[in-house]
Amino acid sequence: MISVCLATYNGEKYIKEQLDSILTQIDLNDEVIVSDDSSTDKTIEIIENFEDSRIKLYKNNKFMNPIYNFENALIKCSGDIIFLSDQDDIWFQNKVVDYIIKLKKYDVVFSNVNLFWGALNKTKTMYDLEKNHNGLVKNITKNHCIGATMAFKREVLEKAIPFPKYIPMHDIWIYSLGSIFGKTYYFNKPYLYYRRHENNVTNTGVKTTNSLFVIIKKRILLLVALFMRIIKVYFK
Repeated sequence: MISVCLATYNGEKYIKEQLDSILTQIDLNDEVIVSDDSSTDKTIEIIENFEDSRIKLYKNNKFMNPIYNFENALIKCSGDIIFLSDQDDIWFQNKVVDYIIKLKKYDVVFSNVNLFWGALNKTKTMYDLEKNHNGLVKNITKNHCIGATMAFKREVLEKAIPFPKYIPMHDIWIYSLGSIFGKTYYFNKPYLYYRRHENNVTNTGVKTTNSLFVIIKKRILLLVALFMRIIKVYFK
């Protein structure tokens, strides 16, 4: 069974297009877990209008934080394979099939993306097609594992939940644990259209505004959290 975990907040402009691209790729017994962080626009209405039993909507949450909004969706999912999804992207039509093949051998899979602003016919690949961005040290140094591109096995999820209080983002946390306890794979080709707009929660695809001090502090907190989780897994 596949679970797609999707976090929403005021995504009325793009959520329908994203859900359309997901629902055509999953089976009738799969699920899309939507955790909504108290949207004030028509996001909820648009989702409910799908009238699709595979969509399980959890609304009226008050996290005000995308990390814990995603955690809420992950806690509620039932699948053996979990895909993460943002509310404003578009999946390539062969994404699920190709990922499932790789997940027979690997524990976490992620990919490159096609960035676009506005018109879908004007895109650019985010990362160099010739480079392999897989590897724990590479991604702790500079994260290339975008959450919206990730899929992983339940065994990884069980080690990742609950999220620690201080982590830079949910994607590097899950990826790091997948690297430590299993095997990870990177598709250097894109598997989704990654939309950039004025209301993006993260600054992925543009130059970071964080100072060197903030970047180093976040990495130290991540390493401490990983060490504590490793201890917990081995000595539970």
